[in-house]
Amino acid sequence: MSEQDTLEEAKTRGMFSSRRVFILAAIGSAVGLGNIWRFPYVAYENGGGAFIIPYLVALLTAGIPFLFLDYALGHRNRGSAPLSFARLSRGTEGLGWWQVGICFMIAVYYAAVIAWAVRYTFFSFGKAWGSDPEGFFFGDFLQAGEPGVQTDLVPGVLWPLVIVWLAVIVIMVAGVQNGIGATSVVFIPVLIVAFAALVVQALLLDGAGEGLEALFTPDWGALAEPSVWGAAFGQIFFSLSIGFGIMITYASYVHRHTDMTGSGSVVAFSNSGFELLAGIGVFAALGFMAQSSGAPVSEVASDGIGLAFIAFPAIISEAPAGALIGVLFFGSLVLAGITSLVSVIEVVISAVRDKFEMSRVAAALVVTVPCTVISLAFFSTTSGIYVLDIVDHFINQFGILLVAVVSMLVLAWGVRALPTLAGHLNHNGSVHVGTWWRVLVSVVTPVALGYVLIDGFLADLRTPYEGYPTWMLLTFGWAAAAAVIVFGFLAAQVSWRPGTALDPPNPLEQAKEGA
Repeated sequence: MSEQDTLEEAKTRGMFSSRRVFILAAIGSAVGLGNIWRFPYVAYENGGGAFIIPYLVALLTAGIPFLFLDYALGHRNRGSAPLSFARLSRGTEGLGWWQVGICFMIAVYYAAVIAWAVRYTFFSFGKAWGSDPEGFFFGDFLQAGEPGVQTDLVPGVLWPLVIVWLAVIVIMVAGVQNGIGATSVVFIPVLIVAFAALVVQALLLDGAGEGLEALFTPDWGALAEPSVWGAAFGQIFFSLSIGFGIMITYASYVHRHTDMTGSGSVVAFSNSGFELLAGIGVFAALGFMAQSSGAPVSEVASDGIGLAFIAFPAIISEAPAGALIGVLFFGSLVLAGITSLVSVIEVVISAVRDKFEMSRVAAALVVTVPCTVISLAFFSTTSGIYVLDIVDHFINQFGILLVAVVSMLVLAWGVRALPTLAGHLNHNGSVHVGTWWRVLVSVVTPVALGYVLIDGFLADLRTPYEGYPTWMLLTFGWAAAAAVIVFGFLAAQVSWRPGTALDPPNPLEQAKEGA
Protein backbone atom coordinates (compact mmCIF):
# COMPACT_ATOMS: atom_id res chain seq x y z
CA MET A 1 0.00 0.00 0.00
CA SER A 2 1.53 3.30 -1.07
CA GLU A 3 1.88 6.33 1.16
CA GLN A 4 -0.72 8.08 -1.02
CA ASP A 5 -3.19 5.24 -0.51
CA THR A 6 -2.60 5.40 3.23
CA LEU A 7 -3.27 9.13 3.28
CA GLU A 8 -6.42 8.68 1.21
CA GLU A 9 -7.71 5.96 3.53
CA ALA A 10 -6.98 8.11 6.59
CA LYS A 11 -8.89 10.97 4.98
CA THR A 12 -11.98 8.96 4.00
CA ARG A 13 -12.42 6.42 6.83
CA GLY A 14 -10.18 7.79 9.55
CA MET A 15 -7.07 6.15 10.96
CA PHE A 16 -5.09 6.00 14.19
CA SER A 17 -1.90 8.01 13.78
CA SER A 18 0.35 5.28 15.18
CA ARG A 19 0.48 1.79 16.64
CA ARG A 20 0.84 3.32 20.11
CA VAL A 21 -2.43 5.22 19.77
CA PHE A 22 -4.19 2.08 18.53
CA ILE A 23 -2.89 0.06 21.48
CA LEU A 24 -4.03 2.72 23.96
CA ALA A 25 -7.46 2.89 22.30
CA ALA A 26 -7.77 -0.92 22.40
CA ILE A 27 -6.72 -0.99 26.05
CA GLY A 28 -9.26 1.75 26.72
CA SER A 29 -11.98 -0.37 25.21
CA ALA A 30 -10.92 -3.51 27.09
CA VAL A 31 -10.43 -1.83 30.47
CA GLY A 32 -13.95 -1.00 31.54
CA LEU A 33 -16.28 -1.23 34.50
CA GLY A 34 -16.11 -5.04 34.51
CA ASN A 35 -12.38 -5.00 35.22
CA ILE A 36 -12.94 -2.98 38.38
CA TRP A 37 -16.15 -4.36 39.79
CA ARG A 38 -16.46 -7.85 38.28
CA PHE A 39 -13.05 -9.54 38.16
CA PRO A 40 -12.15 -9.27 41.88
CA TYR A 41 -15.38 -10.93 42.99
CA VAL A 42 -15.28 -13.60 40.25
CA ALA A 43 -11.76 -14.54 41.34
CA TYR A 44 -12.75 -14.58 45.02
CA GLU A 45 -15.82 -16.77 44.40
CA ASN A 46 -13.96 -19.23 42.17
CA GLY A 47 -10.97 -20.44 44.11
CA GLY A 48 -9.17 -17.24 45.13
CA GLY A 49 -5.48 -17.57 44.30
CA ALA A 50 -6.15 -20.88 42.53
CA PHE A 51 -8.37 -19.00 40.04
CA ILE A 52 -5.23 -17.54 38.47
CA ILE A 53 -4.57 -20.93 36.82
CA PRO A 54 -7.86 -21.23 34.86
CA TYR A 55 -7.74 -17.48 34.24
CA LEU A 56 -4.34 -17.70 32.54
CA VAL A 57 -5.40 -20.83 30.64
CA ALA A 58 -8.49 -18.98 29.40
CA LEU A 59 -6.43 -15.93 28.44
CA LEU A 60 -3.94 -17.98 26.40
CA THR A 61 -6.35 -20.47 24.83
CA ALA A 62 -9.39 -18.29 24.21
CA GLY A 63 -8.89 -14.58 24.92
CA ILE A 64 -5.78 -13.90 22.86
CA PRO A 65 -6.71 -16.26 19.98
CA PHE A 66 -10.15 -14.65 19.66
CA LEU A 67 -8.61 -11.17 19.86
CA PHE A 68 -6.32 -12.14 16.97
CA LEU A 69 -9.37 -13.32 15.01
CA ASP A 70 -11.11 -9.96 15.42
CA TYR A 71 -7.94 -8.11 14.48
CA ALA A 72 -7.46 -10.23 11.37
CA LEU A 73 -11.02 -9.59 10.17
CA GLY A 74 -10.86 -5.82 10.53
CA HIS A 75 -7.25 -5.26 9.55
CA ARG A 76 -7.41 -7.42 6.41
CA ASN A 77 -10.77 -6.21 5.16
CA ARG A 78 -10.46 -2.53 6.13
CA GLY A 79 -14.05 -2.09 7.16
CA SER A 80 -16.62 -1.97 9.91
CA ALA A 81 -17.86 -5.26 11.33
CA PRO A 82 -20.57 -5.75 8.63
CA LEU A 83 -18.27 -4.75 5.77
CA SER A 84 -15.40 -6.88 7.06
CA PHE A 85 -17.66 -9.94 7.23
CA ALA A 86 -19.14 -9.15 3.80
CA ARG A 87 -15.69 -8.85 2.23
CA LEU A 88 -14.79 -12.21 3.68
CA SER A 89 -17.98 -13.91 2.50
CA ARG A 90 -21.21 -12.22 1.38
CA GLY A 91 -23.43 -14.55 3.40
CA THR A 92 -21.81 -13.61 6.72
CA GLU A 93 -22.65 -9.90 6.65
CA GLY A 94 -25.58 -10.42 9.03
CA LEU A 95 -23.15 -11.44 11.78
CA GLY A 96 -21.59 -7.98 11.59
CA TRP A 97 -24.95 -6.23 11.83
CA TRP A 98 -25.91 -8.48 14.74
CA GLN A 99 -22.82 -7.11 16.50
CA VAL A 100 -23.82 -3.55 15.58
CA GLY A 101 -27.25 -4.08 17.15
CA ILE A 102 -25.64 -5.38 20.33
CA CYS A 103 -23.37 -2.34 20.55
CA PHE A 104 -26.30 0.05 20.12
CA MET A 105 -28.13 -1.68 22.98
CA ILE A 106 -25.08 -1.57 25.24
CA ALA A 107 -24.40 2.10 24.54
CA VAL A 108 -27.81 3.32 25.68
CA TYR A 109 -27.53 1.77 29.15
CA TYR A 110 -23.76 1.84 29.71
CA ALA A 111 -23.85 5.64 29.67
CA ALA A 112 -26.22 5.61 32.65
CA VAL A 113 -23.70 3.81 34.88
CA ILE A 114 -21.04 6.36 33.90
CA ALA A 115 -23.49 9.13 34.83
CA TRP A 116 -23.97 7.54 38.27
CA ALA A 117 -20.18 7.44 38.71
CA VAL A 118 -19.91 11.12 37.71
CA ARG A 119 -22.43 12.06 40.41
CA TYR A 120 -20.78 9.84 43.02
CA THR A 121 -17.40 11.40 42.32
CA PHE A 122 -18.83 14.66 43.68
CA PHE A 123 -20.84 12.92 46.41
CA SER A 124 -17.52 11.58 47.75
CA PHE A 125 -16.37 15.01 48.93
CA GLY A 126 -19.20 15.37 51.43
CA LYS A 127 -20.06 11.65 51.80
CA ALA A 128 -23.60 12.53 50.78
CA TRP A 129 -24.91 9.00 51.32
CA GLY A 130 -24.65 9.36 55.11
CA SER A 131 -24.86 6.24 57.24
CA ASP A 132 -27.04 4.26 54.81
CA PRO A 133 -25.34 3.97 51.38
CA GLU A 134 -27.83 1.35 50.14
CA GLY A 135 -30.91 3.36 51.11
CA PHE A 136 -29.36 6.51 49.65
CA PHE A 137 -28.49 4.84 46.33
CA PHE A 138 -31.85 3.21 45.66
CA GLY A 139 -33.99 5.78 47.45
CA ASP A 140 -32.57 9.30 47.52
CA PHE A 141 -30.42 9.02 44.39
CA LEU A 142 -32.24 6.69 41.96
CA GLN A 143 -35.69 7.08 43.58
CA ALA A 144 -36.33 3.48 42.56
CA GLY A 145 -39.72 2.00 43.38
CA GLU A 146 -40.92 -1.53 42.81
CA PRO A 147 -39.73 -3.28 39.60
CA GLY A 148 -41.85 -2.06 36.72
CA VAL A 149 -41.91 0.77 34.21
CA GLN A 150 -42.40 4.26 35.59
CA THR A 151 -41.85 7.40 33.55
CA ASP A 152 -41.03 9.78 36.41
CA LEU A 153 -37.73 11.52 35.65
CA VAL A 154 -34.94 11.61 38.22
CA PRO A 155 -33.11 14.95 37.84
CA GLY A 156 -30.08 13.70 39.76
CA VAL A 157 -29.55 11.09 37.04
CA LEU A 158 -30.88 13.06 34.06
CA TRP A 159 -28.36 15.91 34.13
CA PRO A 160 -25.16 13.90 34.57
CA LEU A 161 -26.43 11.57 31.84
CA VAL A 162 -26.90 14.58 29.54
CA ILE A 163 -23.33 15.67 30.32
CA VAL A 164 -21.96 12.19 29.55
CA TRP A 165 -23.73 12.09 26.19
CA LEU A 166 -22.61 15.60 25.24
CA ALA A 167 -19.01 14.61 25.97
CA VAL A 168 -19.38 11.42 23.94
CA ILE A 169 -20.96 13.27 21.00
CA VAL A 170 -18.02 15.70 20.91
CA ILE A 171 -15.53 12.81 20.95
CA MET A 172 -17.33 10.87 18.21
CA VAL A 173 -17.77 13.91 15.94
CA ALA A 174 -14.05 14.69 16.28
CA GLY A 175 -13.21 11.41 14.55
CA VAL A 176 -10.96 8.37 14.91
CA GLN A 177 -7.66 10.07 15.72
CA ASN A 178 -8.75 13.48 17.02
CA GLY A 179 -11.60 12.02 19.05
CA ILE A 180 -11.13 8.38 20.06
CA GLY A 181 -7.35 8.34 19.74
CA ALA A 182 -6.75 11.64 21.53
CA THR A 183 -9.14 10.69 24.34
CA SER A 184 -7.37 7.37 24.87
CA VAL A 185 -3.91 8.95 24.86
CA VAL A 186 -4.99 11.22 27.73
CA PHE A 187 -7.50 9.06 29.66
CA ILE A 188 -5.60 5.76 29.84
CA PRO A 189 -2.42 7.11 31.48
CA VAL A 190 -4.57 9.19 33.87
CA LEU A 191 -6.69 6.12 34.67
CA ILE A 192 -3.62 4.01 35.45
CA VAL A 193 -2.12 6.71 37.70
CA ALA A 194 -5.45 7.33 39.48
CA PHE A 195 -6.14 3.67 40.08
CA ALA A 196 -2.58 3.00 41.22
CA ALA A 197 -3.00 5.84 43.74
CA LEU A 198 -6.27 4.24 44.88
CA VAL A 199 -4.53 0.90 45.38
CA VAL A 200 -1.78 2.52 47.46
CA GLN A 201 -4.39 4.24 49.64
CA ALA A 202 -6.33 0.99 50.04
CA LEU A 203 -3.20 -0.95 51.03
CA LEU A 204 -2.54 1.56 53.84
CA LEU A 205 -5.93 0.85 55.44
CA ASP A 206 -6.20 -1.29 58.55
CA GLY A 207 -7.41 -4.76 57.57
CA ALA A 208 -6.06 -4.56 54.01
CA GLY A 209 -4.02 -7.72 54.61
CA GLU A 210 -7.15 -9.59 55.66
CA GLY A 211 -8.82 -8.66 52.40
CA LEU A 212 -5.84 -9.70 50.30
CA GLU A 213 -5.59 -12.98 52.19
CA ALA A 214 -9.25 -13.67 51.41
CA LEU A 215 -8.69 -12.93 47.72
CA PHE A 216 -5.43 -14.78 47.15
CA THR A 217 -5.66 -17.78 49.49
CA PRO A 218 -5.96 -20.65 46.99
CA ASP A 219 -8.77 -23.19 47.13
CA TRP A 220 -7.16 -25.88 45.02
CA GLY A 221 -10.27 -28.05 45.17
CA ALA A 222 -12.09 -25.43 43.08
CA LEU A 223 -10.01 -26.42 40.06
CA ALA A 224 -12.02 -29.63 39.84
CA GLU A 225 -15.25 -27.64 39.31
CA PRO A 226 -16.29 -27.08 35.66
CA SER A 227 -18.11 -23.90 36.74
CA VAL A 228 -14.80 -22.35 37.87
CA TRP A 229 -13.26 -22.90 34.44
CA GLY A 230 -16.42 -21.56 32.84
CA ALA A 231 -16.17 -18.44 35.00
CA ALA A 232 -12.56 -17.93 33.86
CA PHE A 233 -13.43 -18.19 30.17
CA GLY A 234 -16.44 -15.92 30.64
CA GLN A 235 -14.40 -13.28 32.47
CA ILE A 236 -11.63 -13.22 29.86
CA PHE A 237 -14.14 -13.03 27.03
CA PHE A 238 -16.16 -10.15 28.47
CA SER A 239 -13.17 -8.16 29.73
CA LEU A 240 -11.27 -8.07 26.42
CA SER A 241 -14.12 -6.50 24.40
CA ILE A 242 -13.97 -9.31 21.85
CA GLY A 243 -16.65 -10.89 19.75
CA PHE A 244 -18.98 -7.96 19.17
CA GLY A 245 -17.34 -5.76 16.60
CA ILE A 246 -15.16 -3.36 18.60
CA MET A 247 -11.78 -4.86 17.83
CA ILE A 248 -12.78 -5.52 14.21
CA THR A 249 -13.59 -1.82 13.84
CA TYR A 250 -10.50 -0.55 15.63
CA ALA A 251 -8.22 -2.88 13.64
CA SER A 252 -9.58 -1.41 10.41
CA TYR A 253 -8.14 1.98 11.41
CA VAL A 254 -4.56 0.70 11.74
CA HIS A 255 -1.81 1.05 9.12
CA ARG A 256 -1.57 -2.05 6.91
CA HIS A 257 1.94 -2.98 7.96
CA THR A 258 1.28 -2.92 11.69
CA ASP A 259 2.23 -5.93 13.81
CA MET A 260 -1.27 -6.98 14.88
CA THR A 261 -0.39 -10.08 16.89
CA GLY A 262 2.27 -8.23 18.87
CA SER A 263 -0.20 -5.40 19.48
CA GLY A 264 -2.86 -7.87 20.56
CA SER A 265 -0.54 -9.48 23.07
CA VAL A 266 0.23 -6.08 24.62
CA VAL A 267 -3.48 -5.25 24.87
CA ALA A 268 -4.42 -8.63 26.38
CA PHE A 269 -1.71 -8.66 29.05
CA SER A 270 -2.27 -4.98 29.88
CA ASN A 271 -5.95 -5.71 30.42
CA SER A 272 -5.18 -8.68 32.69
CA GLY A 273 -2.60 -6.63 34.60
CA PHE A 274 -5.22 -3.96 35.28
CA GLU A 275 -7.66 -6.61 36.48
CA LEU A 276 -5.10 -7.90 38.95
CA LEU A 277 -4.45 -4.35 40.15
CA ALA A 278 -8.21 -3.88 40.57
CA GLY A 279 -8.42 -7.08 42.61
CA ILE A 280 -5.71 -5.86 44.98
CA GLY A 281 -7.29 -2.43 45.45
CA VAL A 282 -10.85 -3.65 45.86
CA PHE A 283 -10.10 -6.44 48.33
CA ALA A 284 -7.71 -4.33 50.37
CA ALA A 285 -10.61 -1.89 50.81
CA LEU A 286 -13.06 -4.72 51.56
CA GLY A 287 -10.65 -6.03 54.20
CA PHE A 288 -10.83 -2.65 55.91
CA MET A 289 -14.61 -2.71 55.72
CA ALA A 290 -14.73 -6.21 57.20
CA GLN A 291 -12.48 -5.24 60.12
CA SER A 292 -14.44 -2.04 60.78
CA SER A 293 -17.77 -3.86 60.88
CA GLY A 294 -16.47 -6.91 62.74
CA ALA A 295 -17.68 -9.19 59.94
CA PRO A 296 -15.76 -11.68 57.77
CA VAL A 297 -14.73 -10.59 54.28
CA SER A 298 -17.24 -13.07 52.83
CA GLU A 299 -20.11 -10.98 54.22
CA VAL A 300 -18.95 -7.67 52.78
CA ALA A 301 -17.63 -8.89 49.41
CA SER A 302 -19.85 -8.15 46.43
CA ASP A 303 -19.59 -7.20 42.79
CA GLY A 304 -21.19 -4.96 40.21
CA ILE A 305 -23.45 -2.13 41.26
CA GLY A 306 -23.49 -3.35 44.88
CA LEU A 307 -19.72 -3.07 45.15
CA ALA A 308 -19.41 0.30 43.45
CA PHE A 309 -22.37 2.22 44.82
CA ILE A 310 -23.04 0.56 48.18
CA ALA A 311 -19.90 -1.17 49.52
CA PHE A 312 -17.39 1.47 48.43
CA PRO A 313 -19.39 4.41 49.83
CA ALA A 314 -19.49 2.54 53.15
CA ILE A 315 -15.70 2.16 52.98
CA ILE A 316 -15.26 5.83 52.06
CA SER A 317 -17.34 6.89 55.07
CA GLU A 318 -15.06 5.06 57.50
CA ALA A 319 -11.62 5.24 55.90
CA PRO A 320 -8.93 7.84 56.57
CA ALA A 321 -8.68 10.05 53.48
CA GLY A 322 -12.06 8.62 52.47
CA ALA A 323 -12.90 11.53 50.17
CA LEU A 324 -9.67 10.98 48.25
CA ILE A 325 -10.41 7.27 47.90
CA GLY A 326 -13.90 8.09 46.66
CA VAL A 327 -12.73 10.58 44.05
CA LEU A 328 -10.06 8.16 42.80
CA PHE A 329 -12.45 5.20 42.69
CA PHE A 330 -15.41 6.87 41.02
CA GLY A 331 -13.17 8.99 38.82
CA SER A 332 -11.55 5.77 37.61
CA LEU A 333 -14.99 4.36 36.81
CA VAL A 334 -15.77 7.45 34.73
CA LEU A 335 -12.50 7.29 32.78
CA ALA A 336 -12.74 3.52 32.18
CA GLY A 337 -16.39 3.85 31.26
CA ILE A 338 -15.93 6.67 28.74
CA THR A 339 -13.12 4.92 26.83
CA SER A 340 -15.21 1.76 26.65
CA LEU A 341 -18.41 3.58 25.67
CA VAL A 342 -16.81 5.41 22.73
CA SER A 343 -15.48 2.10 21.40
CA VAL A 344 -18.96 0.58 21.55
CA ILE A 345 -20.55 3.51 19.71
CA GLU A 346 -17.79 3.56 17.10
CA VAL A 347 -18.90 0.09 15.97
CA VAL A 348 -22.29 1.57 15.01
CA ILE A 349 -20.93 4.77 13.47
CA SER A 350 -18.39 2.90 11.36
CA ALA A 351 -21.07 0.55 10.04
CA VAL A 352 -23.41 3.42 9.14
CA ARG A 353 -20.60 5.24 7.32
CA ASP A 354 -19.64 2.15 5.35
CA LYS A 355 -23.21 1.25 4.43
CA PHE A 356 -24.32 4.73 3.39
CA GLU A 357 -22.62 7.78 1.86
CA MET A 358 -22.15 9.85 5.01
CA SER A 359 -19.59 12.23 6.40
CA ARG A 360 -18.07 11.53 9.80
CA VAL A 361 -20.07 14.29 11.45
CA ALA A 362 -23.39 13.21 9.90
CA ALA A 363 -22.91 9.55 10.81
CA ALA A 364 -21.84 10.41 14.36
CA LEU A 365 -24.96 12.52 14.88
CA VAL A 366 -27.28 9.98 13.23
CA VAL A 367 -26.07 7.39 15.74
CA THR A 368 -25.46 9.36 18.93
CA VAL A 369 -28.60 11.51 18.94
CA PRO A 370 -31.00 8.51 18.95
CA CYS A 371 -28.75 6.80 21.51
CA THR A 372 -29.01 9.87 23.72
CA VAL A 373 -32.79 10.13 23.42
CA ILE A 374 -33.36 6.42 24.19
CA SER A 375 -30.85 6.49 27.02
CA LEU A 376 -32.50 9.50 28.66
CA ALA A 377 -36.00 8.10 28.15
CA PHE A 378 -35.32 4.73 29.78
CA PHE A 379 -32.47 5.23 32.21
CA SER A 380 -33.09 8.60 33.83
CA THR A 381 -36.43 7.40 35.22
CA THR A 382 -37.34 5.75 38.51
CA SER A 383 -37.41 2.32 36.81
CA GLY A 384 -34.11 2.82 35.01
CA ILE A 385 -31.99 0.56 37.20
CA TYR A 386 -34.30 -2.42 36.75
CA VAL A 387 -34.46 -2.06 32.97
CA LEU A 388 -30.67 -1.60 32.89
CA ASP A 389 -30.02 -4.71 34.96
CA ILE A 390 -32.23 -6.90 32.77
CA VAL A 391 -30.98 -5.61 29.41
CA ASP A 392 -27.36 -5.87 30.54
CA HIS A 393 -27.74 -9.49 31.66
CA PHE A 394 -29.50 -10.75 28.55
CA ILE A 395 -27.48 -8.77 26.00
CA ASN A 396 -24.23 -9.97 27.56
CA GLN A 397 -25.31 -13.58 27.97
CA PHE A 398 -27.44 -14.16 24.89
CA GLY A 399 -26.16 -11.38 22.66
CA ILE A 400 -22.39 -11.01 22.94
CA LEU A 401 -21.71 -14.60 23.95
CA LEU A 402 -24.05 -16.13 21.38
CA VAL A 403 -22.83 -14.08 18.41
CA ALA A 404 -19.25 -14.87 19.36
CA VAL A 405 -19.84 -18.62 19.35
CA VAL A 406 -21.84 -18.47 16.12
CA SER A 407 -19.29 -16.28 14.32
CA MET A 408 -16.38 -18.54 15.32
CA LEU A 409 -18.18 -21.62 14.06
CA VAL A 410 -19.19 -19.90 10.81
CA LEU A 411 -15.69 -18.57 10.13
CA ALA A 412 -13.98 -21.83 11.03
CA TRP A 413 -16.33 -24.43 9.59
CA GLY A 414 -18.79 -22.55 7.38
CA VAL A 415 -16.59 -20.39 5.15
CA ARG A 416 -13.28 -21.95 6.29
CA ALA A 417 -11.61 -18.56 6.55
CA LEU A 418 -9.03 -19.32 9.26
CA PRO A 419 -6.10 -20.18 6.91
CA THR A 420 -6.61 -16.90 5.02
CA LEU A 421 -6.86 -14.87 8.23
CA ALA A 422 -3.82 -16.62 9.70
CA GLY A 423 -1.86 -15.76 6.57
CA HIS A 424 -2.75 -12.11 6.99
CA LEU A 425 -1.71 -12.04 10.65
CA ASN A 426 1.60 -13.73 9.86
CA HIS A 427 2.43 -11.23 7.12
CA ASN A 428 3.67 -8.64 9.65
CA GLY A 429 2.99 -10.31 13.00
CA SER A 430 5.69 -10.95 15.58
CA VAL A 431 3.63 -13.80 17.09
CA HIS A 432 3.24 -16.53 14.47
CA VAL A 433 -0.22 -18.10 14.32
CA GLY A 434 -0.32 -21.62 12.94
CA THR A 435 -2.22 -24.84 13.52
CA TRP A 436 -2.39 -24.18 17.26
CA TRP A 437 -4.37 -20.98 16.63
CA ARG A 438 -6.80 -22.60 14.21
CA VAL A 439 -7.49 -25.45 16.65
CA LEU A 440 -8.12 -23.05 19.52
CA VAL A 441 -10.44 -20.77 17.51
CA SER A 442 -12.35 -23.57 15.76
CA VAL A 443 -12.69 -26.04 18.65
CA VAL A 444 -11.45 -25.05 22.11
CA THR A 445 -12.87 -21.54 22.39
CA PRO A 446 -16.33 -22.35 20.92
CA VAL A 447 -16.64 -25.35 23.26
CA ALA A 448 -15.59 -23.35 26.33
CA LEU A 449 -17.84 -20.37 25.56
CA GLY A 450 -20.62 -22.74 24.53
CA TYR A 451 -20.48 -24.26 28.01
CA VAL A 452 -20.77 -20.80 29.60
CA LEU A 453 -23.67 -19.94 27.29
CA ILE A 454 -25.63 -23.15 27.89
CA ASP A 455 -25.02 -23.02 31.65
CA GLY A 456 -26.35 -19.47 31.78
CA PHE A 457 -29.32 -20.34 29.58
CA LEU A 458 -30.36 -23.26 31.79
CA ALA A 459 -29.94 -21.12 34.90
CA ASP A 460 -32.28 -18.46 33.49
CA LEU A 461 -34.84 -21.11 32.55
CA ARG A 462 -34.75 -22.63 36.04
CA THR A 463 -35.00 -19.38 37.96
CA PRO A 464 -36.28 -16.00 36.68
CA TYR A 465 -33.33 -13.60 36.69
CA GLU A 466 -33.18 -11.74 40.02
CA GLY A 467 -36.87 -12.57 40.58
CA TYR A 468 -38.06 -9.88 38.16
CA PRO A 469 -41.64 -10.09 36.82
CA THR A 470 -41.96 -12.40 33.82
CA TRP A 471 -43.27 -9.66 31.56
CA MET A 472 -40.20 -7.50 32.25
CA LEU A 473 -37.83 -10.39 31.52
CA LEU A 474 -39.68 -11.15 28.29
CA THR A 475 -39.78 -7.50 27.18
CA PHE A 476 -36.37 -6.17 28.16
CA GLY A 477 -34.52 -9.47 28.28
CA TRP A 478 -35.43 -12.25 25.88
CA ALA A 479 -37.04 -9.87 23.35
CA ALA A 480 -34.01 -7.55 23.39
CA ALA A 481 -31.64 -10.46 22.75
CA ALA A 482 -33.86 -11.70 19.91
CA ALA A 483 -34.30 -8.20 18.44
CA VAL A 484 -30.58 -7.72 17.76
CA ILE A 485 -30.51 -11.03 15.85
CA VAL A 486 -33.50 -10.05 13.72
CA PHE A 487 -32.04 -6.60 13.14
CA GLY A 488 -28.73 -8.10 12.06
CA PHE A 489 -30.12 -10.19 9.29
CA LEU A 490 -32.64 -7.59 8.12
CA ALA A 491 -29.92 -4.93 7.90
CA ALA A 492 -27.85 -7.29 5.78
CA GLN A 493 -30.59 -7.19 3.13
CA VAL A 494 -30.12 -3.43 2.62
CA SER A 495 -27.93 -2.68 -0.39
CA TRP A 496 -24.53 -1.13 0.10
CA ARG A 497 -24.01 2.39 -1.18
CA PRO A 498 -23.02 2.47 -4.85
CA GLY A 499 -19.33 1.99 -5.41
CA THR A 500 -18.66 -0.01 -2.25
CA ALA A 501 -16.01 -2.64 -2.96
CA LEU A 502 -17.07 -5.97 -1.49
CA ASP A 503 -13.79 -7.65 -2.34
CA PRO A 504 -10.87 -7.43 0.10
CA PRO A 505 -8.62 -4.42 -0.64
CA ASN A 506 -5.32 -4.99 -2.41
CA PRO A 507 -5.90 -8.49 -3.82
CA LEU A 508 -2.23 -8.86 -4.81
CA GLU A 509 -1.13 -8.30 -1.22
CA GLN A 510 -3.80 -10.70 0.04
CA ALA A 511 -2.55 -13.34 -2.35
CA LYS A 512 0.96 -12.97 -0.94
CA GLU A 513 -0.38 -13.27 2.61
CA GLY A 514 -2.12 -16.53 1.85
CA ALA A 515 0.92 -17.99 0.14
